[in-house]
Amino acid sequence: MSDLLLELYSEEIPPTLQEDAKSNISANFTSFFEKNGFKKVVSEIYSTPKRLIFYYSNLPTNIKTEAKVLRGPKVGAPEQAVQGFVKSNNLDPKDIYEEDTDKGKFIFAKTQKKETPVIEEIKKNIPHFLNGLQWRKKMRWGNHDLSWGRPLKSILCLFDKQTIPFNFFHLTSTNITYVDGPLDDKAVVIKDYSHFKKILTDKRITFDNAEREKLITKNIQSFLKKNDCELEINNKLLKQVINLVEDPIVLKGSFLKDFLKLPEELLILTMQHHQRYFPMRSTNNHKLINNFIVVANKEDITNKIIKGNERVLAARLSDAKFFWEKNKSQNLVKQVNKLKGITFYQSLGSLHDKTQRIRVLASLIADFINCKKDDAEIAASICKADLVSDLVGEYPELQGVLGKYFAVEQGFSLQIANAISDHYLPIGPEDRVPKEKISIAVALSDKIDNLVGFFGINEKPTSSKDPYALRRSALGILRILIENRISISLKELINNSKNSYLTQRVNIQNPKFAEEILVFISDRFKNLLKDQKVRPDVIESVLFNSRSDDYYSLFTKIKNLNKVVKSNDGLNVIAVYKRCANILEQSKKDLKQELFGDPEIVLFKHNEENFLFEKINEIREHYTTPARLRTVEQTMGLLAGTKGFVDKFFDNVKVNDENEQIKKNRLELLFLLCKTFDSFADFSKFEV
Repeated sequence: MSDLLLELYSEEIPPTLQEDAKSNISANFTSFFEKNGFKKVVSEIYSTPKRLIFYYSNLPTNIKTEAKVLRGPKVGAPEQAVQGFVKSNNLDPKDIYEEDTDKGKFIFAKTQKKETPVIEEIKKNIPHFLNGLQWRKKMRWGNHDLSWGRPLKSILCLFDKQTIPFNFFHLTSTNITYVDGPLDDKAVVIKDYSHFKKILTDKRITFDNAEREKLITKNIQSFLKKNDCELEINNKLLKQVINLVEDPIVLKGSFLKDFLKLPEELLILTMQHHQRYFPMRSTNNHKLINNFIVVANKEDITNKIIKGNERVLAARLSDAKFFWEKNKSQNLVKQVNKLKGITFYQSLGSLHDKTQRIRVLASLIADFINCKKDDAEIAASICKADLVSDLVGEYPELQGVLGKYFAVEQGFSLQIANAISDHYLPIGPEDRVPKEKISIAVALSDKIDNLVGFFGINEKPTSSKDPYALRRSALGILRILIENRISISLKELINNSKNSYLTQRVNIQNPKFAEEILVFISDRFKNLLKDQKVRPDVIESVLFNSRSDDYYSLFTKIKNLNKVVKSNDGLNVIAVYKRCANILEQSKKDLKQELFGDPEIVLFKHNEENFLFEKINEIREHYTTPARLRTVEQTMGLLAGTKGFVDKFFDNVKVNDENEQIKKNRLELLFLLCKTFDSFADFSKFEV
């Protein structure tokens, strides 16, 4: 069996582009192997900042093609179609012939059995694989026509120790790779994959991404243990760092203790996001210390690397400190007026307009959830005020968080301060939700305002685009309500939000926006339930006929029903409903009158009819009990309790009586039973 080694050597490629390139090119190779029937190929795909490496072993030496007959276009078809048939199948025009079929006369060709060297096919296809690479960002350099993630310097390509020569724009593949030399990249002739690995290993180039991750993680943990420190390794940052180095070295840097007075989130963001450092904490109190870990790409014999990183961080933190000192004392209430100069959206007013709408809605929600209205209104009024600060301008990722710190510095209560940071939550599906009542009021108001505004002007999400993150807003609303066990009418909140927009003379162009928002939220609700492994038929059974917009109550009912439906009670309920529904479906065909579920007691001829009617009324009486006092288990138990009565009814009562009046009355009774069941859930949706 044969092997293939391809290395693309370039200037340093950013981590995300490395992953994209590996995935794209390897997918092309995989498709090529599958097309040609290579079933046992073993692949090794790696990347470093400078290298994209693709190694495939267990390849055949030749591609065997069996003889076969190909049918082409119909005789008389345009010449272009015939030529396309010949070209696409690599045919010799001499091999073409005509033959009659039951569908007319067609052009045929018989191919010959042949063997094609794999090396020739690879030589022909690799340039196409590379040229088809879709970069998120790419560049051109010099006077070359090639566009690549970063300037591509050389291509190494070996098949069974033999160079595969092909041209790719201005480059020609060779058997040469490059390693760091004293002054410039040093060229090294490669014999095979084993030799390639040895050369890189000797130069301390760890090209295996997984090995680099193990090495970096091990060295960080060892480093922390020696220094009596701790850190929670950010996996996203770790993945970036892994793809930034070839020869990872873990180093410790420091900064002035005075910078520890800055908000912790500000320090972490500066170190992680801007500099790709790992912040360190004390094992005693878990607080940040004035040290950080940096992963360098070479030995720091003279401490130049760490000193350089310390200087860069000191400069960034000095800027942050300057803005912090400037902004923390600027009165948030006075800053609110500056929001008039920031547009929320072109036809939805300014951010100042938005905060006023949020304030009104937050006050209403505060009544529902029993929190201080005044505090909710204050929090809503200033929740966006930090957006005009210099610090948020420099660190937009910390909007809300910095507002919280400003509020604490200015003497606002911690609950109001928390509402400023928490009203953006949850940001992602795994993110926490606000738990304090004031935070809940402002967070719900902000998200409802988003939905009402954009749906009102017909800027709705499509299947592929959601530029205003409205799906996130809808899911955030649901999670806040469900996880905080809040029963509230969303329709009422939407209508109140609409009134605020109208008061501000915003032109609501979509008359059906409220209905569309509830449908939109319901779709997110279904997805949320499915993610929690709730049966689709259970979801549909509750939501199909439900007009409720109390999503916490709906969630509780659906989750509990999902459990009960698997029990004996659940199975009995479904069995009873299906049996009655089937009888009704069959009998309705011959019945000329419509059923209303209104049987007449005087027409009952058997005790079983009376007993069943009384059982139905017992269930209907149960429904009059306040919902908070009824459990799903109790209700399903009552519904399941009809099984014995239904069984006796069918055993002793002839539904399709010769007397049409009696027949109809008995069908009315069964219809009433099904209606009563449907008042709780649409059991026709259940799959047995």
